[in-house]
Amino acid sequence: MSPQLPLALRWPAHQRFEGFVAGANRTALDALQRAARGEDRAWLYLHGAPGSGRTHLLIAACAAANAGGRTAQYLSLASLRAPRAQAIRGLGGSDQLALDDVDAIAGERDAEHALFDLYNRCRAEGSLLLFAASAPPAQLGIGLPDLVSRLSACTQLALRPLEESERRSLLRERARTRGIELDDGVLDWLFARARRDLGSLFDALDRIDRASLAAKRRVTVPFLRTLLD
Repeated sequence: MSPQLPLALRWPAHQRFEGFVAGANRTALDALQRAARGEDRAWLYLHGAPGSGRTHLLIAACAAANAGGRTAQYLSLASLRAPRAQAIRGLGGSDQLALDDVDAIAGERDAEHALFDLYNRCRAEGSLLLFAASAPPAQLGIGLPDLVSRLSACTQLALRPLEESERRSLLRERARTRGIELDDGVLDWLFARARRDLGSLFDALDRIDRASLAAKRRVTVPFLRTLLD
């Protein structure tokens, strides 16, 4: 195992299937749930913009596979130090392997060949492979045609970010579980000034939660202006 790879990963509690708001992505959610339960052995390739839920679904699939007694690995290829080929060759040996940010290796010849070899090895071993990237395989800029062909053979699932109304409702509900009330004025201010993808919004909520507890203050627009501006 490469020293770049974690030996164990505690799946974040908020990244579970039950915490995923599907919106227009119900087909992808259903496919990942079937895969994680071992009911469908089709290899899946998710693609969508940042904030569309790619990472959430991959990690949820790994957590569900573990809960069902199957071994699972998750790795973001973007998190690896270049050159990435050695780390990719160290992967494998699990019932299910989820590879995020496949676009990170585009144009990196050795890493592309390593992923191609891993693909073939997992196929021979009977492992389930799940991929995610920002775009379909043919649009990633991968130079190895055989790898593009292999990735394109997976079931393609396009993800769409939640509508703003859905993100606002989800953020408000997440805040309520922490005892924080976000009124419409606060949400208007936050959405006008913060990055609007769910990951960034949840990071902002974490910061707001800590600051409001420390200051013993209610979350208002003046408080947010002091904290985030």
